[in-house]
Amino acid sequence: MESRGSVPARPPSYEGVWRFTAPAVDVSVPQARHAVRDLLIRQGVPAHDDTVQGLLLIVSELVTNAVKHAALLSPEVAVEVAIGAEWIRVSVEDNHPYRPKALEADYGQTGGRGLLLVREIALESGGACDVEHTASGGKIIWAALPLAPQVPGPAAAPGIGSRVPATAPGTPILPGITSPRTDPSAP
Repeated sequence: MESRGSVPARPPSYEGVWRFTAPAVDVSVPQARHAVRDLLIRQGVPAHDDTVQGLLLIVSELVTNAVKHAALLSPEVAVEVAIGAEWIRVSVEDNHPYRPKALEADYGQTGGRGLLLVREIALESGGACDVEHTASGGKIIWAALPLAPQVPGPAAAPGIGSRVPATAPGTPILPGITSPRTDPSAP
């Protein structure tokens, strides 16, 4: 039997938001990476292998930063994965008030390039990353990548500049992806 009129399109089955917490200890870094990888496989997310590898490196860097720099004030970190029809966003939240900035590469240092790497992976893929405040005084560092690789050139990422501006929690920031709700009393 054929139906007449327009039927709303159903979202792809892989769309959704998943959140988990982990103690701010070294072993949580590979555990978080594996949990995100397993989630992508389980949900059947149609992401290109380069996108998945970039995303997993971002997860490792963000959780490592939370473990190394925020554990004293934030004994637990939260990892959130939001998957839309065309985008995937990963964020790591901790309760430490320090807002890191991606530093310019100083090749004389042995560390301190994690956020620079996150930013470069996001921008190279046509995505974005940012740091946001939480209602509790902590921070969320996030990166969003398109599921499909971007074609080089001016048409690579229409409507997306070098960075997506910070948004109010729960508002759209990229097609199919919203800013996480940072106020537990919010609906």
